[in-house]
Amino acid sequence: MATAAIVTVAETGGSVRKIAWTVTSSDTGTASLVTSRYYDGKIITLVTNPGATAPTDNWDLTVLDSDSEDVLVGAGIDRDTANTELVGEASLGAVANSKLTLSIANAGAEKTGVTYLYIR
Repeated sequence: MATAAIVTVAETGGSVRKIAWTVTSSDTGTASLVTSRYYDGKIITLVTNPGATAPTDNWDLTVLDSDSEDVLVGAGIDRDTANTELVGEASLGAVANSKLTLSIANAGAEKTGVTYLYIR
Protein backbone atom coordinates (compact mmCIF):
# COMPACT_ATOMS: atom_id res chain seq x y z
CA MET A 1 0.00 0.00 0.00
CA ALA A 2 1.39 3.42 -0.96
CA THR A 3 1.91 5.95 1.77
CA ALA A 4 0.87 9.55 1.35
CA ALA A 5 2.89 12.53 2.53
CA ILE A 6 1.90 14.02 5.88
CA VAL A 7 2.40 17.77 6.11
CA THR A 8 1.17 20.12 8.81
CA VAL A 9 1.60 23.86 8.83
CA ALA A 10 1.63 26.32 11.72
CA GLU A 11 1.34 29.97 10.74
CA THR A 12 2.01 32.70 13.29
CA GLY A 13 2.23 36.42 12.80
CA GLY A 14 3.31 39.80 14.01
CA SER A 15 5.76 42.12 12.27
CA VAL A 16 7.65 38.94 11.32
CA ARG A 17 5.52 36.01 10.20
CA LYS A 18 6.71 32.46 10.83
CA ILE A 19 5.56 29.44 8.87
CA ALA A 20 6.50 26.01 10.25
CA TRP A 21 5.95 23.02 7.98
CA THR A 22 6.30 19.61 9.66
CA VAL A 23 6.74 16.99 6.96
CA THR A 24 6.78 13.22 6.57
CA SER A 25 7.44 12.39 2.93
CA SER A 26 5.42 9.86 0.95
CA ASP A 27 6.84 6.53 -0.13
CA THR A 28 8.02 8.32 -3.30
CA GLY A 29 10.07 10.82 -1.26
CA THR A 30 7.84 13.80 -2.01
CA ALA A 31 5.45 16.08 -0.13
CA SER A 32 3.48 19.24 -0.90
CA LEU A 33 1.14 21.64 0.91
CA VAL A 34 -0.31 25.11 0.28
CA THR A 35 -0.62 27.62 3.13
CA SER A 36 -4.08 28.75 4.16
CA ARG A 37 -3.03 32.41 4.41
CA TYR A 38 -1.73 34.91 1.88
CA TYR A 39 1.70 36.46 2.50
CA ASP A 40 3.47 39.71 1.59
CA GLY A 41 7.05 40.65 2.30
CA LYS A 42 10.71 39.80 2.14
CA ILE A 43 11.76 36.25 3.02
CA ILE A 44 14.32 36.88 5.76
CA THR A 45 15.27 33.38 6.94
CA LEU A 46 14.91 29.75 5.86
CA VAL A 47 15.69 26.99 8.37
CA THR A 48 15.59 23.27 7.57
CA ASN A 49 15.81 20.79 10.43
CA PRO A 50 15.97 17.11 9.53
CA GLY A 51 14.00 14.94 11.92
CA ALA A 52 14.87 11.71 13.69
CA THR A 53 14.16 9.87 10.43
CA ALA A 54 16.12 12.38 8.36
CA PRO A 55 15.64 12.88 4.62
CA THR A 56 18.14 11.49 2.15
CA ASP A 57 21.24 13.67 1.74
CA ASN A 58 20.81 16.50 -0.79
CA TRP A 59 17.01 16.48 -0.61
CA ASP A 60 15.24 19.38 -2.30
CA LEU A 61 12.82 22.04 -1.08
CA THR A 62 10.99 24.75 -2.99
CA VAL A 63 8.43 27.29 -1.83
CA LEU A 64 6.37 28.49 -4.77
CA ASP A 65 4.19 31.59 -4.94
CA SER A 66 0.94 31.80 -6.92
CA ASP A 67 2.95 32.37 -10.13
CA SER A 68 4.92 29.14 -9.49
CA GLU A 69 8.10 31.09 -8.77
CA ASP A 70 10.45 29.75 -6.10
CA VAL A 71 10.62 32.49 -3.42
CA LEU A 72 13.70 30.71 -2.01
CA VAL A 73 15.54 31.51 -5.28
CA GLY A 74 17.00 27.99 -5.33
CA ALA A 75 18.34 28.13 -1.76
CA GLY A 76 16.30 25.05 -0.78
CA ILE A 77 18.08 22.69 -3.17
CA ASP A 78 20.48 20.02 -1.83
CA ARG A 79 19.67 20.29 1.90
CA ASP A 80 21.69 18.27 4.40
CA THR A 81 20.54 14.98 5.89
CA ALA A 82 22.09 15.45 9.34
CA ASN A 83 22.40 19.15 10.16
CA THR A 84 20.03 22.03 10.69
CA GLU A 85 20.76 24.56 7.95
CA LEU A 86 19.95 28.28 7.84
CA VAL A 87 19.81 30.58 4.82
CA GLY A 88 19.88 34.35 5.37
CA GLU A 89 17.95 37.16 3.78
CA ALA A 90 20.56 38.09 1.15
CA SER A 91 20.01 34.77 -0.65
CA LEU A 92 16.20 34.73 -0.54
CA GLY A 93 13.37 36.37 -2.47
CA ALA A 94 10.06 38.01 -1.61
CA VAL A 95 6.37 37.24 -1.82
CA ALA A 96 3.49 39.50 -2.86
CA ASN A 97 -0.08 38.66 -1.82
CA SER A 98 0.28 34.93 -2.38
CA LYS A 99 -0.38 31.62 -0.75
CA LEU A 100 2.81 29.54 -0.60
CA THR A 101 3.27 25.94 -1.72
CA LEU A 102 5.95 23.92 0.04
CA SER A 103 7.27 21.09 -2.16
CA ILE A 104 9.73 18.43 -1.03
CA ALA A 105 11.52 16.09 -3.45
CA ASN A 106 14.26 13.45 -3.24
CA ALA A 107 13.72 13.01 0.51
CA GLY A 108 13.43 9.23 0.54
CA ALA A 109 10.44 7.19 1.65
CA GLU A 110 8.66 8.30 4.83
CA LYS A 111 11.36 10.73 6.01
CA THR A 112 10.68 13.57 8.45
CA GLY A 113 11.77 17.14 8.99
CA VAL A 114 10.67 20.67 9.82
CA THR A 115 11.04 23.73 7.62
CA TYR A 116 10.70 27.26 9.01
CA LEU A 117 10.22 30.32 6.85
CA TYR A 118 10.33 33.84 8.29
CA ILE A 119 8.79 36.76 6.36
CA ARG A 120 8.97 40.49 7.18
